[in-house]
Amino acid sequence: RLSAGGLIESTRGTGGGFRLSRPAAAISLAEIIEAVEGPIALTACVEEGRHDCALEGDCRVKPHWNAVNGAVRGALDGVSLASLSRMPA
Repeated sequence: RLSAGGLIESTRGTGGGFRLSRPAAAISLAEIIEAVEGPIALTACVEEGRHDCALEGDCRVKPHWNAVNGAVRGALDGVSLASLSRMPA
């Protein structure tokens, strides 16, 4: 999944292995999560075709979930793989 997401590259044979496809500072936590888990969403009700909530018809929160999900994704996008590999101050 990380390879399909364009985050790692693999090389076969002697001396082969895996490496990042770009510098760690250019890979965000949001990209990693989305490659492994799919789109970042705190609830499934915002997904296309999902209508499994009994409260959906009267839900006053649902119209706001995209803004919340966007804010969470934005925060995760601001955290790089490089910053995760450093010791906290």
